[in-house]
Amino acid sequence: MKKVAIAGFGFMGMTHALNVLKNKDLLLVAIVDTKLDAIKNELHSNAGNFSTGNLDAESLKDVRMYKSLDECLREEELDACIISVHTDLHYKLTKMALEAGVNVFLEKPFCIDPEEGQELMEISEKNGLLLMVGQVVRFMPAYQKLKDWIDSGVHGKLTFLSLSRFSGLPDWGQWKEKQAAYGTSGGALFDLVIHDIDFARWIFGEPDEVNSICMPGKLSDQDYITANWEYHKKDIHIKIEGGNVFHSAFPFYAGFLAYFENASARFPGKDNEHLTLANDFVAQDIRIGNPNEGFRVEMDYFTECLLDGRFPEKCSPETALQTIRLCHRHIKREESLS
Repeated sequence: MKKVAIAGFGFMGMTHALNVLKNKDLLLVAIVDTKLDAIKNELHSNAGNFSTGNLDAESLKDVRMYKSLDECLREEELDACIISVHTDLHYKLTKMALEAGVNVFLEKPFCIDPEEGQELMEISEKNGLLLMVGQVVRFMPAYQKLKDWIDSGVHGKLTFLSLSRFSGLPDWGQWKEKQAAYGTSGGALFDLVIHDIDFARWIFGEPDEVNSICMPGKLSDQDYITANWEYHKKDIHIKIEGGNVFHSAFPFYAGFLAYFENASARFPGKDNEHLTLANDFVAQDIRIGNPNEGFRVEMDYFTECLLDGRFPEKCSPETALQTIRLCHRHIKREESLS
C-alpha cells in the first residue's frame, strides 16, 4: 500500500480522505492542518457546497496529526501527498513535497500565477515524480457521457454548449480572510467556474476569442463571470457562466445544455443522477450515476498512475496549467461591472 498524507483538512481534504480510505492500494497515515483542535468538530459539520460522504473519528484513529507539512515530511516516509489547502499555499506546499521526493495530488486550481505552476512541473519532471491537479469534472459521469457523445458523433456534430456553475457565498473555512484582487481562493473564476473552463478547453482546445464580463463580489474581483468562446475554424459556440455572488444558503448548481445535429441534452435531468436527451419527438431521462463518484474515480486514477509510474494523461499538469492561462484571458478589468 502507498502511504499518503493529506495537507489541509477542510471540505475537500475530508472528501479526499474518504476516497483514500476506500482505496485498497492507499494507506492514509497522516493529516496536516494548522487547526487540529477543530478537526473533530469539522467531522460533524456539513461545510461545503454539497455532501460527499461522512467521516468519523474511528476511521481516523490510527492517522497521525501534524500542524505543518514540513514536520510531516520529516517524520513520515510518504509515497504521496494530497494538497487541499487554500490556493495561496498551493505553490509553497507542493514545492515542499516535490523537493522532499514525494508525489503530489494537488487540488485545483493549479497556481494562479502560471510561472509558479511551470516551476512545479519542472521540479516534478526533474525528480521523476507524479504531479496531478484535481480537475474532477473530467471524471464526473454526466460530463464523461457528454464527452463520449461528442467524440463518437452518435448524435451528430455538437454546435452549441452552455456550461453553468453557481453557489452561494461560502461562509465556511478561510474564504473571507483576503478579499483583494484574487482573494484567498482565486475567487469564483479560479475556484468555481474553472471547472467548466477546464472541461471545455480539454474537449475543444484553446478558443480563438474569449468575450467575457466579470463582476466583483465579496471574495474577489471576479466572483461572477459570463463568457462566450469562438473558434474560427470550428462550427462550435461555447457559453460559460457562473459565480458565487448569491447569498450563502443558495443551493449549489452545476449543469450544461448541449445542442447536437440530431439531439439536445440537458444536465441535470430530473435530478443530479440523470441526464435528459431529446429529439423532435421524445425526451428521455438517462441515468448516469452520482456526480460525486467523480472524486473517487479521480483518486483511483491518481493511484493507478502512482502504482504504475505512469504520466497522468487524462489530467496532466500541462493541461491544468493551460486552463489557468485561459482563466486569465477572461479577466478584463477595464470592462468589469461595478
